[in-house]
Amino acid sequence: MKLRKLLIVSGILLFISGCSDFCMICSLNPFFLEKNVTLIPEIEGNWSAHVIKSKSDSKGNNSSKWEKADTTSVWRINRFISEEKIKTPKGKDSITFKPQNFYAARLSGNNPDSARYQFHLTLFRINGALYGDFSPREITDIRESLMARENYFAVHTLARIQVKNKQLLVSWLGTDYVKDMIEKKRVRIKYRYVPDAGRLLLTASSQDLTEMVERYADQKRFIDWEDQPAMLKLNRIN
Repeated sequence: MKLRKLLIVSGILLFISGCSDFCMICSLNPFFLEKNVTLIPEIEGNWSAHVIKSKSDSKGNNSSKWEKADTTSVWRINRFISEEKIKTPKGKDSITFKPQNFYAARLSGNNPDSARYQFHLTLFRINGALYGDFSPREITDIRESLMARENYFAVHTLARIQVKNKQLLVSWLGTDYVKDMIEKKRVRIKYRYVPDAGRLLLTASSQDLTEMVERYADQKRFIDWEDQPAMLKLNRIN
């Protein structure tokens, strides 16, 4: 019953979080284990986004479905720093700041304080390759509504990230690649189909997802990271 409820409410979130009907595979659980998490200082900063066409796009299909906000916004990526209120030995309130092992990725306009969307971005390495786990955070309309909060939970998407000079090449794992591996029984992983969203949703544990990445993600015959339906080149602004 609990899983059934999660699948019902997930239909709404799949659209809110970026798991729309065109590309990215979504998971209820993170794609990483804590032992694989890493920090890359050079990823921090402000970036402009540019669409990278997949091989099918390059052939003239023009199937890219990135929304305007994704490519016209400034991507601001910074290590997340939490604030915690504590009492001093004298009983006074004090605030401590603690850097976390993940980043806040904000899509905003010229004003850094006017973020349109915000995501948790956790970086991790498997077999030497760098990946990013994206999940939504702090959506104002949801935070200010009891009904919205009670029917909301975050899903995760997986991207391979390459850091080259002053560029980030980000390629999100597409649904079709995972669906193909499942149908051909190359990978046995738990999933559900969400009718309301028309999407495949992975329900496997982070351990199982990590094993999938370890086994298949570095083999081009299974996952071609240069031919995903959602790819962006981020150029450093400052």
